[in-house]
Amino acid sequence: MTLAPIDCDIHPVLPGLASLAPYLDPHWREQIVARGLDEQESISYPKNAPLTARADFRAPSRAGTDPRHLAAEALDPFGTGLAICNCLYGVQLPFSEDLGAALASALNDWIAREWLDRDQRFRASIVVPTQSPARAAAEIARLAPDRRFVQVLMLANDSAPLGNRAWWPIYEEASRHCLPVGIHAGSSYRHAVTGIGWPSYYIEDYAAQAQSFQSQLASLIAEGVFAKFPDLVFVFIESGWTWLPAFLWRFTKFWRGLRAEVPWVAAPPAEIVRARVRFTLQPIDAPEDPAVLLRVLEHIGSDRLLLFSTDHPHWQFDGTAAIPACFPEALAQRVLAENALETYPRLAASVRGGNAPPPPGADAAEENGPGETR
Repeated sequence: MTLAPIDCDIHPVLPGLASLAPYLDPHWREQIVARGLDEQESISYPKNAPLTARADFRAPSRAGTDPRHLAAEALDPFGTGLAICNCLYGVQLPFSEDLGAALASALNDWIAREWLDRDQRFRASIVVPTQSPARAAAEIARLAPDRRFVQVLMLANDSAPLGNRAWWPIYEEASRHCLPVGIHAGSSYRHAVTGIGWPSYYIEDYAAQAQSFQSQLASLIAEGVFAKFPDLVFVFIESGWTWLPAFLWRFTKFWRGLRAEVPWVAAPPAEIVRARVRFTLQPIDAPEDPAVLLRVLEHIGSDRLLLFSTDHPHWQFDGTAAIPACFPEALAQRVLAENALETYPRLAASVRGGNAPPPPGADAAEENGPGETR
């Protein structure tokens, strides 16, 4: 049976903070006016910035703000059956835990009413207020009964490495509800995106995002997240993936020499990643030579790591060429749908009537958690 494509990264755009007013209680509606927050647009993707959206996706309305237009531009051309909405509005930016939690809850309610209710193909990620892992866990618990939410969404650059124990309440709640954790390119701007300070230009920031993802992957492995939560799957979104073979070779090499430091990492890092981490397809940072891209895939050593994504409406979106022509048919089908069904239990239940496959790490070798022995 040929499965309809599943787009694992599309971007609804909040028109402005005023759109959240109906989903905020009176106190916060008053506060966003009193503090002048209602006058600001999202800093993530300013509407007039050339790189915010492809030029052909700017009319008739601001790109990404209309569910019908987004469906016509990103879903219909591929015959997409399901698409995961990842809304990047920057609710992680306020230092106030209370404000961050209020904005995250309002944003999730807005997505449910204004997007999920309007097109049965849409699914969504739960945006969590990472200012407080405890409140983030509570937001997951609040929305988990709505099975249209299929993932928890965090940013690649936050206040601490994502393997840190402080984040574990989020992972525990996500694991309890069989929700993968998506890590999306972006920052709460608590720290510089580079390891040596703040860059001067966008090109530096953009290129450094891959370093952030590599650091987060190392942190998740070394701190023992995969051992502590044996059923939890992570999805790296807009991380790129052509850097993966070199990173895995180097990190696995060092693990062999330093594994006494992290005894809970019981399997080689490369095996852990192949079992428990997935990567969205876009953007593809590779030369145009298809032979080079196929060699990268060969070095990755698995056809189950990549998930179809368009990244619509951002400028990286490759239009109808979102699947590289050099992908063999069997690989293309895995990337278009099968890998997503193995990664997201709620999508599998929706497509296959509840016969969800086991999560990617279900049959992996059992690992000990930090501080645990067998």
